Order: sequence, then structure tokens, then C-alpha cells
Amino acid sequence: MKPAGGSPGLGARLRKVRSERGLSLRELGRLAGCSASLISQVERGQTAPSAGVIYGIANALDISLDYLFGVGEDSAASTAARRPEEQRSMTPEHAVPWFAAAGQRTAPTLDTAEGAGGRVPAPAGAGGHGDEALSVLPDEPVVQRRGRRRTIDLASGVRWERLTPQQDARVDFLEVVYQPFGRSTDTHASIRHDGREYQLVLHGTLHADIGFETYVLEAGDSLAFDSATPHQYRNMTDEEVRVISVVIHHTA
Repeated sequence: MKPAGGSPGLGARLRKVRSERGLSLRELGRLAGCSASLISQVERGQTAPSAGVIYGIANALDISLDYLFGVGEDSAASTAARRPEEQRSMTPEHAVPWFAAAGQRTAPTLDTAEGAGGRVPAPAGAGGHGDEALSVLPDEPVVQRRGRRRTIDLASGVRWERLTPQQDARVDFLEVVYQPFGRSTDTHASIRHDGREYQLVLHGTLHADIGFETYVLEAGDSLAFDSATPHQYRNMTDEEVRVISVVIHHTA
């Protein structure tokens, strides 16, 4: 069983980028829509963030979900440091920061499917969607082996497993595992972000709240919508739910 805070690699990455951006815990908390104490706990590996918190931090730091997974980590915070006033403004939806600005993402505690610590990349300096967004990994560039997936465990009973064999900040391609009664956010708040989102239920029953509608999806059911629409996912059963999730982000 993983510790409450998940892999310490995630916190170290966040602290590194925050320092290079010249942001204090309080400044980052203001930009991300969460408390400075929560960010401190995440950086120290004492707690796992929810999806909403992760996306808020990613948006504020201008980093990609790939970077949080530990892919292309060395090139991550290479962009010029920016002061808080230079960061994009947040427009929370209930307290939701899904990089509402336009084009960044992120997410919480990490590991590989084998249990080893993972790392993630941020093209064009911690998270753009430019030409550098795609780079081929050394061995087996087109195959992602099941046992070598990088993973992130969220505070709300959800695990993200990265399915992309290459570094690609333009697409989030994941298998999402919802533990019994797990949900995408631990505050019951919807999230929104840039791009187009696709979900395919592999196993179990998933409740999807999209805008003002709730859809009950069974194995084999799928959905597609504009990710700017407030949304959240819930497993309301005592069985595990597995879903393939794809988000295609807008390119610059």
C-alpha cells in the first residue's frame, strides 16, 4: 500500500518548478485556488492532492501532466522564471482549477505500475503544446508495457495510469482506476480545462456529471465533450471501475 502522500517524486518536482518560477507557497496557493499549507504538504509528500488541486497547480506553474508523471523531467522547468503577476488568471468553477486558462495540466502522487517512482516531462519548458511537445523515448518508442506504466494516485480514491509510450504534452492518454466510491475530486467540485475529452468505460459503472446532466455509464459505454464544460466522475458502487480517458489539448 502506498503512503498517504504517494510518491515523493511529485512533491520534489512541484517544489523545483515553484522555486524556479520565484513563487512562494502563498503566491502559488493564490494562483492555484488552494491553501499554502496544502501545497506544502504535497511538496513534502505528506498528502496526495485531488485532481482539481493538481490541475490548479499545473495551470499556475504552466507545466504539463507529462511533467507531473516524471516524463522528460530534466527539461521541465527550463522556461524563464515568472512572477505571480505574469501567471495566467484562474477562473475557478466551484473551486475548480482545471488550467482554466488554456492549455496546461497536472496531477498528484506518482509511481510506476511496478511500484517504482516515476518522473514526468514538460515540453518547451515545463508544459507547452509546441513542436517540442513530442519526443520519442529510447527503447520501444511505440509500445507502453503494462508493467512499466507511470502512475499517479489521487487523494480521492483514483489512480491515473499513463498509457502514452512517448512524451506528448498535447494528449493525456490514461487508464483511470476508481476505487469503490472513489471520485475525480474529493471536494465534490467539478473541474474544467482546455481541450476535448473522451471516456470509455472498460469495467464497472461510472457516474459522469457533465454540465447540469448526470450520465450513468456501463462497460462499453463512452462519451465525448468539450473539456471546458464543468465535469466530474464518480464510482457509486463497491466495485472497482476502470476507464480509458483521452484528453486532446488545444495547440498554440
